Amino acid sequence: MVPIPSSFAHREFAYLMFKERFMVRHKRFESMQAFQNVLARNVPSDVYHSCAYYEQPDLEMDKKGWIGSDLVFDIDADHIPTSCGKIHDEWVCQKCEFSGKGITPEECPICSGDRFSVKTWLCDLCIESTRVETAKLVDILTKDFGFAANELHVFFSGHRGYHVHVEDEVVRSLDALSRKEIVDYVTGLGLSVLDKSSKEKSIQGRTRVATTKKFSLHNYGWNQRLKMGMIKFLSTASDEDLKKLNNNLFKNKSFILKQRVIEESRWDDVTGVGVATWLKLAEQAKILGSANIDTVVTTDIHRLIRMNGTLHGKTGLLKIEFPTHKLDDFDPLTQAVAFKKDTAKVLVSDAPKFRLGGATWGPYKNDKVVLPTAVAVMLILKGRAEVTN
Repeated sequence: MVPIPSSFAHREFAYLMFKERFMVRHKRFESMQAFQNVLARNVPSDVYHSCAYYEQPDLEMDKKGWIGSDLVFDIDADHIPTSCGKIHDEWVCQKCEFSGKGITPEECPICSGDRFSVKTWLCDLCIESTRVETAKLVDILTKDFGFAANELHVFFSGHRGYHVHVEDEVVRSLDALSRKEIVDYVTGLGLSVLDKSSKEKSIQGRTRVATTKKFSLHNYGWNQRLKMGMIKFLSTASDEDLKKLNNNLFKNKSFILKQRVIEESRWDDVTGVGVATWLKLAEQAKILGSANIDTVVTTDIHRLIRMNGTLHGKTGLLKIEFPTHKLDDFDPLTQAVAFKKDTAKVLVSDAPKFRLGGATWGPYKNDKVVLPTAVAVMLILKGRAEVTN
């Protein structure tokens, strides 16, 4: 049973047609039953509803009458550099046919074309990378913004990531600019940890850190996060990485940690470690502490988002909600599987070894195999298999 979204009558609904591949949108329904009847007749590949609430959801965009919008975050492996992406994700420029692996570029490095054919896959490393980013986001939203864990709705997206929805009245009326401020905070954009009274020196057009600058962190918000991140990096980084930052940082590692230098902001107590080094360490802390999100999704107050309880058209897996405290334990490759009965015979052109539904499958190369429906559906939707006799 597909869960009913809140404020159902004020949301726009949309769905993507399977064969024709066009979006039907600007739909309004008075009941969930009426909506389900439409889905049963049309059998779309993907189903969406608006993050926004409208007075007239079925009218054109400028006539809908925007009331407000949920605060929504999308964490997707498409936007996170992972080592596995260079193995199983491929892109081909539609203009010159130049190809590559990993994250799809904004434009082709050969012809500057901006249209690509993309083949992605999902593996445990992809999903784990997005789970880590989601955990950081939840931590920021609860500790820094003050949302209770039960005010956050956390979902596996059905593909290679997670969605986090905030439906609180406090955020509903925020405009795009205000949401951009939230995005900047979550991603750590524009952080400044230097004393404001300091001045920069410029030599031959290049700015460098002057000796008069003072490194300064208080114990609130991002400043506190940087402190904790600096301690974490210092505690877990390899000796090589610390030496690259500053050999004196490596030599004084034990002193810094035991004497609580960072916690107590005693930056001048460490000989040979100046402002420039503390800044480099803070930058590493920012990377560790910030959440990698799709910034466009959060700032778009008219965004359509995949509907909870429906299938993702690229995998056949469910978008499914689970409690925030279950984030570490939730396994999408078993718990988001929709098809749990029957089998299908398919010809698999090419697929890596992968895990789904409690078992491991592949690798395949031009193989005819009988597979559980969920496995066959994923391979077909990924363009790697077709039904055969």
